[in-house]
Parts: sequence; C-alpha cells; structure tokens
Amino acid sequence: MRRSAIRESAKASRFTESVIREMTRVARVHNAINLAQGFPDFPAPEELKEAAVRWIRADLNQYAVTWGSDRLRSAIATYMQKRRGVTIDADTQVTVCCGATEAMIAALMGVLDPGDEFLVPEPFYENYGPDGILSGAVPLFVPLGTGFTVDVDALKRAAGPNTRALILNTPHNPTGRVFDRAEITALCDFIKERDMLLFTDEIYEEILFTGPHRTPLLEPDMAERTIVISGASKTFSVTGWRIGWIIAPPALTNGIRKVHDFLTVGAPAPLQEAVAEALLWEDAYFDQLRVDYVARRKLMMEGLHAAGFACEIPDGAYYAMVDIRRYQQRDEDDVAFAMRLVKDAGVATVPGSSFYANPEDGRHYVRFCYSKRLETLMEANRRLKEWSAKQ
Repeated sequence: MRRSAIRESAKASRFTESVIREMTRVARVHNAINLAQGFPDFPAPEELKEAAVRWIRADLNQYAVTWGSDRLRSAIATYMQKRRGVTIDADTQVTVCCGATEAMIAALMGVLDPGDEFLVPEPFYENYGPDGILSGAVPLFVPLGTGFTVDVDALKRAAGPNTRALILNTPHNPTGRVFDRAEITALCDFIKERDMLLFTDEIYEEILFTGPHRTPLLEPDMAERTIVISGASKTFSVTGWRIGWIIAPPALTNGIRKVHDFLTVGAPAPLQEAVAEALLWEDAYFDQLRVDYVARRKLMMEGLHAAGFACEIPDGAYYAMVDIRRYQQRDEDDVAFAMRLVKDAGVATVPGSSFYANPEDGRHYVRFCYSKRLETLMEANRRLKEWSAKQ
C-alpha cells in the first residue's frame, strides 16, 4: 500500500528539534534567566556594528562571491597567520558560510560519502548527530575519558575500515575543556596512522584561559588532512550574524564549495565586510575579550559552588558542565531536573543528555552558559543560592 505523501522524511524523523533552543523558549515562558543557549546578553562591539551600517549604506546589499568576499577571505588568511602562525591561501582554502553550523554540514557533505564513518568524542555539541543523518555519514560516539580527557585507545577500538574522519571541538562545548598538547599530539598520531581526516571545530578559539589557542593545523603532517571550522559568532558576540568559515586543504575545497553553494548560496554580504575589518583589529581586543570572560567565569563558578553544585573550572569556551546528583529527586532525570530548575529557581540550563548518544549517560548533568553580563550572572547566582537553600 502506498504511503501518504503528507509526512516528514525518514531523515528528519531520526532526530528532534534542538534541546538547547527549546530551553530558550522554556525560559521565556517562565521569565527565567537564560543560561541555556550560548549567546551573549551584552552588546556587540560598537566599531563592528558601525562597520556593518557603513557597508549597508554603501549599498553592498546583493550577493557576495558564493564562497566569501575577497576582503573577508583575505582577512581570515591574515588573521590565521597573525593569531595562529598558520599560512593559508585565501583563494584555494577558505570558504565563508552562514555560520559555523552550516560550515560543519557543508564540510561533511562535501567530503564524506554516505556510509563513511566519523568518530565523535562525547559529550558532544548536539548538531553533530543530525549532521551525520543529513549527510548520510555515520557518527561513532566515543566517550571522553576521566575528567573529559581524550581517550585515544577508545577511539582506536571504535574505528573500523569505513572510518574516514573524526570531529574534534576545542575549546570544548559543553564541558569547557581545552585539550592539551599531549592529547592533541596523540590524537593526530592516531589520525595519521589510520589515514583519516580531522574536522576541527574551533569556534571558541579566542575564549580560553590556558594560553593562546593552538590549531591542529600546526601539528606535523596534519595540514593536508585537517578541515577547520570557525566563525565570528563567539569572538565578536554576533551569534545572529551567521558569518562562519571553513579552512580546508585545496584538494577538498572544491567539493565543500559546491555543497555550500547549493545549501545557502552565501553569507550576508555587508556583514562579511564588517567581520573582515574586525579580524584585523589589534591584539588588545582579543586580550580584553579573555579578561572579560575570566571575570564571568569566576562569578559563575562562585555562584555554582555556593549553591552546592559540583563542577570543574572550565579551561575555555563559556560553559560549565555541572553534576546535579546532589539535588536530583528520586528517579528524576536531567530533563525533569532542568524543567524543575527553570520553574522553581528561574534559571534555564541545558539537560546533559542532549550531549550524549545514549541519554542515560548525561542524566546527572546540566550545562550552564556564562556568556552574560555580570549583573545577569549575579542575579542567577542569587536565585540558585535561594533555591538550593530550600532543597
């Protein structure tokens, strides 16, 4: 019997809507402080906003070059040389996308074939699972080790003959880990031994507290097999602008650009030019960004610890993965806890299960986001302390 045409696709039926963005809607319903979704509640830099206005008024309002304006791709290359010590070719290696989210799916679809496997250390950013379904590639989720460290032995056991790639996110969402040099070296050695590709999600590259970010592009013999995903959203507090990019070996760029072209055509033209200016700002901007986030992290950690939550101090990004077992009620999972917290304490978080392939593995965690004004965090801390005293 013929199935009805009025139905969602089999692909779409295999994943849910974003739990993170759902929690933002729940926060609005309960007039809660949104420490769930990873976007700032403070203004973007004035110079960046003025640059965008200037380019719009200059009538740069039509399509840019599909894979990114010349000026922005050149700025990305200059930024990578200055801030990362990496030489790349703007014409053959850089593709500008509609945010890092589109960049990752365009890269996966442009490089991997249906049935190819890619390793994903977990907990992981929630998009990677649906990315696999949409691209036809098969994600293999491998738990991080104790303290959210890279477990290369576990990755080796999980890899098979069809495993072509691995996704690494550092600084890491949701845990805030910054994987150290020894971990990265061991991981890259494994990738080279198995003749695999590395997709490295570096969107939080300027928000880390352990020293300058070191991209795996700098590791020996990794440039030819590393695809970097990054963007302007976090560094310049413009998550709604959707300016991201891919840096890929020239041999892989063509496939990525073709997919990107038919996914979105191109990122917003005037905003590309504004970001191109910002990438060339002096180091003082990036230094101050880190100082500001250190203050936010300190305040968030003080509040969490005062409220009785167990949490390691994050190395980077702007998240804290928090153990909630002290406050979980009998048979209460992470989703139920997060819903209770948003209703009773007025603070929204993300249930930990949304970062695991098996929800049970995340049932004792929630993620807090601290990319907020100090006043917002102080009020969240007050609410959490008041709530915890009643438990």
